[in-house]
Amino acid sequence: MKTLAVYCGSSTGIDPIYMKEARKLGQALAANGLDLVYGGAAVGCMGAVADAVMESGGKVIGVIPKKLANVEIAHEHLTELHIVDTMHERKALMAQYADGFIALPGGTGTLEEWFEVFTWAQLGYHNKPCALLNINNYYTPILSLFDHMIEQGFVKEAYKNLIVIDDNPTLLIEQLKNFKAEYISKW
Repeated sequence: MKTLAVYCGSSTGIDPIYMKEARKLGQALAANGLDLVYGGAAVGCMGAVADAVMESGGKVIGVIPKKLANVEIAHEHLTELHIVDTMHERKALMAQYADGFIALPGGTGTLEEWFEVFTWAQLGYHNKPCALLNINNYYTPILSLFDHMIEQGFVKEAYKNLIVIDDNPTLLIEQLKNFKAEYISKW
């Protein structure tokens, strides 16, 4: 494992814990010799995780669509910054670089990007770990939704078991490094 993709908000959230833990994740990535690939913004949790990686001596690759370069405020001090035409290109390039995926708290874009790579894991398109950093119990409602989908027969329990979950960035990275994927899809 060399590079982890991190999906997170370009906002800070209302509780300072989100920015604090985003920085901790960045520090933990660098401490473990892991590069970061992320959405390329200089603001919010996105900027916090990137800045922490770089301040700790790590490498950061940003990928941002032209349309969002001004909205999300493209980070101009990264190791590499790729400005692409579309969100599809952003997601494909991030997935290409990444050996695993983490979602920090964020909005619908964060969820959409993470769920796409998680679905790819379910279908056997990759065997890379997909993790949720459950800061402040942010993802607990989604985990409850998974339980409901399992109860209603729309999701296999094995799919939920693919999700790596922790509220501590260092412990989450340890789990990702030790992840053993098994294709569970019968497609």
